[in-house]
Amino acid sequence: MFYSFFNHFSELTGARLFTYISFRAILSGVLALLISIWFGNWFINFMKRHRISETQRDAKTDPFNVNKKGVPTMGGLIVIVAVLLPCLLLGKLTNVYMILMLATTLIMGCLGFADDYIKTFRKKKDGLNGWVKIAGQVALGLIVGLTLRFSPMVTMNETVNHRIENNIEVFEKSPEIKSTQTTIPFVKHHNFNYADLFSWLGEENKYRAGWIFFVLLTVFVVAAVSNGANLNDGMDGMCAGNSAIISIALLILAYTSGSVVWAEYFDVMYIPGSEELVVFLASFVGALVGYLWWNGFPAQVFLGDTGSLTVGGIIGVTAMIIHKELLVPLLCGVFLMESVSVILQTQVYKWKKKRGEHVRIWKRTPLHDHFRTSVEQVLENDPTCRIIFKGSGNLHHETKIVLRFCIVTLILAALTILTLKIR
Repeated sequence: MFYSFFNHFSELTGARLFTYISFRAILSGVLALLISIWFGNWFINFMKRHRISETQRDAKTDPFNVNKKGVPTMGGLIVIVAVLLPCLLLGKLTNVYMILMLATTLIMGCLGFADDYIKTFRKKKDGLNGWVKIAGQVALGLIVGLTLRFSPMVTMNETVNHRIENNIEVFEKSPEIKSTQTTIPFVKHHNFNYADLFSWLGEENKYRAGWIFFVLLTVFVVAAVSNGANLNDGMDGMCAGNSAIISIALLILAYTSGSVVWAEYFDVMYIPGSEELVVFLASFVGALVGYLWWNGFPAQVFLGDTGSLTVGGIIGVTAMIIHKELLVPLLCGVFLMESVSVILQTQVYKWKKKRGEHVRIWKRTPLHDHFRTSVEQVLENDPTCRIIFKGSGNLHHETKIVLRFCIVTLILAALTILTLKIR
């Protein structure tokens, strides 16, 4: 809104400031942080007055007997409001990427809210049917993928070069095209085109097949990252802390892709208009940091699926827009680790159970719960169970587990950013 206003009245003093991405990004980040703290306080008091809180978590999972009873849930609404308001005020609302991110926030927020509503008000522990969640994630993936395919505003320049001519710096860009190319980590002067996977179909058909693959990949990335974030949301400050670090890395990658200068310097594809993602991601980081004001141990509010699904969806969609999806396994390594731990634990347990054995790989999943669960707790419920990785036997408080997981994410984020230079 302010962007359009000051752009229209550019003669006003200071109006040009709103044309700078850096100014709007910093302002939106600070505004989102303040809104998150202020609205968070109001939201928590509102939820407590109406006695709306998460169903009592299993006390046996925490050896330190941390009481989570009576803590409000649906805290993702705090993040959503704190993201939307600065973007509506300071974002370029005609930008296709900004529109996609706002749509992602609303769609995933509604999906998560429906799940939390069923759990909280209808007292159904399992919440929304799993297939409905998947359907919502698939729908979002299709919307994003098809928009990137068919919108005329979505283009890219594969290469950018510059030269000095008459003491003036001139940038030369390759033609703007719609492409299924993606950045390959650690490989310089080369992008990978998904269409090349289907060269056997012929020159014309391989591009059609490449776009179909790209859209399906978008669906997969959105679903995988949102579910990974959802699994990571099990301790105070865990999901919000990890997601804030991941989002800062994405902000840097988005700024690089949306700037002619930095795209040429790091030899990555230039995506016109993607610089607007920096404004959105700045508000997203600010909202998460402000949310941590209330979610740090001991938490006064929980994200709920309203927040965790939204957070994961935003990260997944951003990665696809800037064509950095091949970096997701590295950048979101903690989310991947949590998801893989659950999948392996479930499949191995079922497979061994058919053979009359009770075997677990870890004491408990998602993986963060493994570090605060004792062998005795597992054997109390299943005396015949055999645990493959028992660990040292030392149990850790959730604050230490959260801190260590965030340190791991910080290292992975640093490595992700380093791939820009190590190419």
